[in-house]
Amino acid sequence: MRVLIADDHDLLRDTLELFLEGEGSFETTGVSTYPEAEARVATDGPFDLVLLDYSMPGMNGLTGFTRMQALAGARRVAIISGTASREVAEQVLEAGAAGFLPKTLSAKSLVNAVRFMAMGEQYAPLDFMRAEEETEVNPLAAMLSPRELEVLEGLTQGKSNKEIARDLDVREPTVKLHVKSLYRKINASNRTHAAMIAKEAGLF
Repeated sequence: MRVLIADDHDLLRDTLELFLEGEGSFETTGVSTYPEAEARVATDGPFDLVLLDYSMPGMNGLTGFTRMQALAGARRVAIISGTASREVAEQVLEAGAAGFLPKTLSAKSLVNAVRFMAMGEQYAPLDFMRAEEETEVNPLAAMLSPRELEVLEGLTQGKSNKEIARDLDVREPTVKLHVKSLYRKINASNRTHAAMIAKEAGLF
């Protein structure tokens, strides 16, 4: 099986080549940029599998993947990445990638994944695909309702209750209630104090 490994991380590329060549059933070629990968596919193809690093020079994310897929010399294309999110993984798999390989996989697991893809299967590590995307919530934001946050943002911009009411398309007394409520929740004594607390918390 002929495998083209396109990755600008020399150590990972060399390790993968070494492990695959050691298997005896793989013939590997390594390059470090996307343009080199395209050139190799054109001159030395066909390759049974092309492994593309998602963030290497010239790749441009999904653009490089789509272009490589369209080349006759690339029978199957897979993405390897140390930075791409689960969302990116889902997009490339839906677009017909042979697989998605996080660089957190051990060398042995990477080799097993390549063998799996060589059999015509689609590979994606379940633990990576099932992992919840971690989103950091500002502690101050967690204390307030969405509307109170909008009102607080208005305060940090130095707007009056009337201006905030107009921006949010609500009545001025409603804004006053929200202001009173958020003062209590964040322990602010006045508008300036509330704005200062919000800015110190990095909220806006």
